[in-house]
Amino acid sequence: MPEVTIYTDGAARGNPGRGGYGVVLESGTHKKELAEGFRLTTNNRMELLAVIIGLEALKIDNCKVTVYSDSRYVVDAIEKRWLESWVKIRFKNKKNEDLWLRYLKVAKKHSVRLVWVKGHNGNPMNERCDCLATTISDADNLREDSGYLLGRTQ
Repeated sequence: MPEVTIYTDGAARGNPGRGGYGVVLESGTHKKELAEGFRLTTNNRMELLAVIIGLEALKIDNCKVTVYSDSRYVVDAIEKRWLESWVKIRFKNKKNEDLWLRYLKVAKKHSVRLVWVKGHNGNPMNERCDCLATTISDADNLREDSGYLLGRTQ
């Protein structure tokens, strides 16, 4: 089973506001960085989207994946199994259903473990992801986070 380490971070300026995610994937000697920004989104959406994008970037299934995130929202929802309860209640009064369902779809292809790391605490990979996320948040021509916009109108 191939082993992959994914580092993630999300950012939003204003929350909601301009935002983005940063991801670093490592497997053996291979390393890849990903980042994307959005015009209007939230920090939680970007934190979760970073994890999803990292998992979706894997080219083969059945990987042993360790994801490092500074988001308690994401890590606790998965590791403390809150997400299972949210699915059972069909996400009633819960946010980001679109992304959680997307996460569940991609996560079932792998053995995934999430690990919380303290943000802005000198962890080099977390700092790199933060830099990717905040830099892309300031870019021009940001995409629209249609899931966020749709959630606001419901």
